[in-house]
Amino acid sequence: MAKERKSCLSKRVSRRFVNGLILLVPVVITLLVVSEVLHFTEGVLGKHLPFYFPGLGIITVVLVIYFVGWISSYWIMRRLIHYGEALLGKIPVVKFIYNSVKHLSTAVFESNNMFDHVVLVPFHQSKALGFIMADVPQMLKEKLGDDYVCVFVPWSLNMTSGTNLFVRKQDVIYLDISSESALQYMLTAGAVMPRRLESDAEMQPDVSAEAAAELAKKKKG
Repeated sequence: MAKERKSCLSKRVSRRFVNGLILLVPVVITLLVVSEVLHFTEGVLGKHLPFYFPGLGIITVVLVIYFVGWISSYWIMRRLIHYGEALLGKIPVVKFIYNSVKHLSTAVFESNNMFDHVVLVPFHQSKALGFIMADVPQMLKEKLGDDYVCVFVPWSLNMTSGTNLFVRKQDVIYLDISSESALQYMLTAGAVMPRRLESDAEMQPDVSAEAAAELAKKKKG
């Protein structure tokens, strides 16, 4: 009996310790990265400017990002960026990394429907939580048919990796969960519970006309 209590207590302590790590590690890493960037920026500015005030580093970083976005809209700057990208494209390893990051950034920030729809799909004789992504490429549609959608399933505790699945539409279950809370739930291995969408207005149009129809069927059922 004493051994069982000791084992139970040990498991409870271990589980709580792991949950604490899951919650704290992303926060600590984020704070360290932000702190290093600001420390570097303010250190450089402090050496070259005759004045300094708290927050100067943050203001400078924001202004630099805005300035780069502003000048990139001009023809000359676009040409320079093009030449710079062409130069990076000639370096084997750098080319792969740069193109991958660029395509991912473009897809995520410019897409109107990516990560908008949380779904449940079959995965290794079980179910997995994922997101409806871009349309299935035409060359794959010719092989798969029109009855498939592209679903991205992130890996728990690793926000940079995941699995891309092509799933039959009839096997996709659309969930009334916000994308943000679903992503938090997946990345924390279930430590942060997902929340329902506050209203149907949060559902975006597009691939989602289909998503909205599925949700409507669920609610009627």
